[in-house]
Amino acid sequence: MINFTDQVAIVTGAGRGLGRLYAIELARRGAAVVVNDLGGTMHGEGSDATVADQVVEEIERAGGTAVASHDSVDSPEGGETIVRAALDRFGRLDAVVSNAGIFNSIPFEELSPQDWRRMLSVHLDGGFYLSQPAYRVMKTQGYGRFVFISSSGGMFGQPLEAHYAAAKAGLVGLTNVIAIEGAEHGILANTVLPFGFSRMVTETVGDAKALEELGFLKVIQPELVVPMVVFLASRECDLTHQNYSACAGRFARVFVGLGQGWLAEPGSKPTVEDVAEHLAEVSATEPFTVPGSIFEEVFGVCERLGITT
Repeated sequence: MINFTDQVAIVTGAGRGLGRLYAIELARRGAAVVVNDLGGTMHGEGSDATVADQVVEEIERAGGTAVASHDSVDSPEGGETIVRAALDRFGRLDAVVSNAGIFNSIPFEELSPQDWRRMLSVHLDGGFYLSQPAYRVMKTQGYGRFVFISSSGGMFGQPLEAHYAAAKAGLVGLTNVIAIEGAEHGILANTVLPFGFSRMVTETVGDAKALEELGFLKVIQPELVVPMVVFLASRECDLTHQNYSACAGRFARVFVGLGQGWLAEPGSKPTVEDVAEHLAEVSATEPFTVPGSIFEEVFGVCERLGITT
């Protein structure tokens, strides 16, 4: 059994929905959990301390260990305070599940700068504000696990969600760099793109009868996402720099691949017309590679050009 005995985990947005399930499962497997949740609405309004407190009580009734955190991730001070809660109460920090977020649907042409900024401040800025102080602790320990909750809406697109999609895709970029820089310090970082019947779904669709008629919603039970998240947060995980989709019991890697493309003759000056002429090669997806960093892409082109790096 994969267990988290003597380990400490932070789960943000852990008062409801998927976050609550992550926290409960980590605690069930032995982790001491910081249950962080501001207790606001799905649209990011208000606060309610009892939301996090109730999950802590639930964990403790089941024999687990947890402490509530009511701070918002959307400020540097909030991120620091959440990490400090883990250290002050439990003395270390082994895993962070960055799950806190808000959600609303707005057509792109109606999206205001305020709507845009608010979404990024919670999802993307919040991911940074939390992970940086956590990273410093993990680096000192020589060990750590980050699981950032991204979205297929960011990787593949979702109508009415330009702000949400941009924020979630941004978390992939953040994860990539933490994975690269953290590797030598025993720090691994991955993302999960979950599908789960949760408050985000119910508050977005709104019509209970419509939800019942959508058979797909019956199979995207939120519990089916939990195994992927918990595995990536565990010591048994040795994967990093990866993205995984969790949907209805199907777990699959999501990746950005780089096609071989068309390479102009060395020393030539390719024109727009050359690109148009070779567009099929430029756009081909086979063969492809998955570069481990920006440098691997550059080195690959240099190799094809016969340049020694």
